[in-house]
Amino acid sequence: MRALNVTAPWGLDAIQVVEAPDPTPGPGQVLVRMKAVSLNYRDLLMVNGMYGRGAATTADVITPFSDGCGVIEAVGAGVTKFKAGDRVATLFFQNWNSGPPNLEKLMSALGFPIPGAGAELQVFGQDGVSKVPEFLTDQQVATLPCAGLTAWRGLFEDARLEPGDTVVLQGTGGVSIFGLQFAKAAGYRTVITSSSDEKLARAQAIGADHLVNYKTTPAWSGPVRQATGGRGADFIMEVGGGGTIQESMKAIRIGGHIAIIGVVAGAGDPFNPAALIGNSAKLQGLSVGSRDMFEAMCRAIDLHKIGPVVDKVFPWTDAKAAFSAMAGGEHFGKIVLQF
Repeated sequence: MRALNVTAPWGLDAIQVVEAPDPTPGPGQVLVRMKAVSLNYRDLLMVNGMYGRGAATTADVITPFSDGCGVIEAVGAGVTKFKAGDRVATLFFQNWNSGPPNLEKLMSALGFPIPGAGAELQVFGQDGVSKVPEFLTDQQVATLPCAGLTAWRGLFEDARLEPGDTVVLQGTGGVSIFGLQFAKAAGYRTVITSSSDEKLARAQAIGADHLVNYKTTPAWSGPVRQATGGRGADFIMEVGGGGTIQESMKAIRIGGHIAIIGVVAGAGDPFNPAALIGNSAKLQGLSVGSRDMFEAMCRAIDLHKIGPVVDKVFPWTDAKAAFSAMAGGEHFGKIVLQF
């Protein structure tokens, strides 16, 4: 089989397609022929040697990608959940089945240190994959494990929202577009931000109620306040990090919830925690979710027939071009590699 490998000195030019022996499933494992994988910002950091609870070393060999769709070719002894021919998605955390996170669960992320889905064939534990809605394409399934589940957990597991509440989605990347789709299905009012009027128009076409171009309106908390009659947003999907958190704090209502899921806007200015005291806002870091959360999300996707937005598709052997598109912010929704 062939696989994608990345080694030091890291970077897009270090991505290689290599020949490797076909893996064999051991007890409790399944062998999956991958059909598609999707890109996350985390993958870009990983390829550049910048991501991980433990820093990558010159001796490390990374098989990237946590998010994939494939078909089971064989099962090992003791496997009871799957059979050959089942279509599955990989799970971001291989050992987080249920309950709250802990270090052991969070150390089981695919890509690094565990070899990821960027290979024609890959072995996973039976708890590390899940069945998926039949109506979705392979490319759409590949978008679910990280971006889809992150948006789901933020909106429905951690926050306590009700129909009619206002949620702010920053940008038009994978998590925010999933957040928009999930929020509309739940009856929330949505505000979405982008630096592109074209992308804002696309977001409006799939249900966004209020649009803010943060390039022409850097103080986007103002329009959020206006849209809510001065009250502020009930929930903000914070993907920018230090570069946007100040505006999020100005836009959130008293007692509102800000889910911290990304740092794509950089470190930004120092954050003053005293601002949290004045409005009793909740600021919570969020790292994907569990198998139970994934299965709940898939049930909702199946019920509402929510189709993940796949914007760009590349051959899996052209991962460098796909990452370049991501780095350039060219996408709306998700970028996928097709096997």
